[in-house]
Amino acid sequence: MGNDNPTIALNQAALGHLPDGVAGPAYARQDVARSIVHIGVGGFFRSHQAVYLDQLLHLPGQTPWGYCGVGLLPHDAAMRDAMRAQDCLYTVVERGAQGESARVIGSVLEFLYAPDDAEAVLEKMADAGTRIVSLTITEGGYYINQGTGEFDAAHADIVHDLAHPRTPRCSFGYLAEALQRRRERGLAPFTVMSCDNLQNNGDVMRKMLLAFTQLRDPGLSAWLEQHCAFPNSMVDRITPATTDEHRALVRQRFGLADAWPVMTEPFLQWVVEDHFPGGRPAWELVGAQMTDDVLPYEKMKLRLLNAGHQSLCYIGMLFGYEFAHQAMDDADIRQLFSDMMDKEVTALLPLVAGIDLADYKRTLIERFANPAIRDQLARIGTEGSARIPKFVLPSVREQLERGGPIKLLSFTVACWFRYLNGSSEQGVAMPLNDPYAARLRELALLGGADAGPLLSMRELFGELSEQPRFVAQVGDALARLYRDGARAALRHALAAPSELAG
Repeated sequence: MGNDNPTIALNQAALGHLPDGVAGPAYARQDVARSIVHIGVGGFFRSHQAVYLDQLLHLPGQTPWGYCGVGLLPHDAAMRDAMRAQDCLYTVVERGAQGESARVIGSVLEFLYAPDDAEAVLEKMADAGTRIVSLTITEGGYYINQGTGEFDAAHADIVHDLAHPRTPRCSFGYLAEALQRRRERGLAPFTVMSCDNLQNNGDVMRKMLLAFTQLRDPGLSAWLEQHCAFPNSMVDRITPATTDEHRALVRQRFGLADAWPVMTEPFLQWVVEDHFPGGRPAWELVGAQMTDDVLPYEKMKLRLLNAGHQSLCYIGMLFGYEFAHQAMDDADIRQLFSDMMDKEVTALLPLVAGIDLADYKRTLIERFANPAIRDQLARIGTEGSARIPKFVLPSVREQLERGGPIKLLSFTVACWFRYLNGSSEQGVAMPLNDPYAARLRELALLGGADAGPLLSMRELFGELSEQPRFVAQVGDALARLYRDGARAALRHALAAPSELAG
């Protein structure tokens, strides 16, 4: 399909005459219940959880399950406008070695924008028909002090929501107020399902929400502790941020005018702890793996894929690359990623049923190197203050306990520190999207080649700030990045016979 074909504006009326080769919902969307509220309708949710449910809705008897999307943040206004104009339909384009395929997803039936009408969002969540509230709010959205692992009760969002419970700003405030209303009405709590890249994400959500509600109303907290379920899950699908280039591709290649399409890879994985007292969709019928223990899968994915992304994105941006496949085309960066997995992480991972680790790592290299995805390094590098502590530092801690190697893990941290000063080696500005952005930039510029100021952020590094081996390794790598340049520093890290080499 090319430019000569007429372009169809994507909406419900268009489903009867989608362009040739574009699949769409074959179920009656008007019959689907809006029983799952999802907070954070970004690209990943729309390429992952919404795709699973769209597949499931094509099977008989599944209409009790559909999504109502919720945007809480001011920047979600653009998503509101796009989704409502298109009756919440959008296109997912899979891009792989075999080419591209497009499919219109219909499992999101409604979109609520909280800054327009907080009460509508609260009442939707409090409604008896809502059985699950799921979330993709990024790793930084859980108000965790990374150094202690405890709830950050001093955060401005939390302070506001405790003071104004009926007009909340953040996800915790919305969850607590909606659950309080259900409690008052004699309704069971909905299941709270985190779909973010956190180890034990359900357990983390439970701990943080109970800490928040303990401050708000101990009675509510006790009720949730007794009755509310927080299943763990592991999610995986590389999904770059949508760009104007993507919109143009959908228009020219597939003949659809879509304001917010999603580009993604063919790979798709979801492992879910099967703990849903209020019921759940039969996700296992469309390829999700329901299990009693998500942790082995989660640990493997976070320590290899997510930490691997951190290993290549900052050094890649320092080299002036824009996309993940460009970084993977660089032999030194590819070796950094591969050696970090093989030499410093694999030994820490448990055996995972049905998974060949060597094959999994080979697949990661292929996925990261996929040129069709064009995954932005800047996207991968967002919220480093949450991602480095979640994905990289746990392996550092385990290796320190066993006396194992940490050189490449430490080099990854040093590359993040160097990135934080804001300019690549070519003098190109590097974007910093992080809740700690101002402080990180200030400390990076203050310290320069000295890692001490950044390592002193105990809310990120905790006791690692005082671990001599880690401090020495990060300090040496950062000094080399400034003194010798990124290429020489990387080659030194790869060539040194041990992490204690000078």
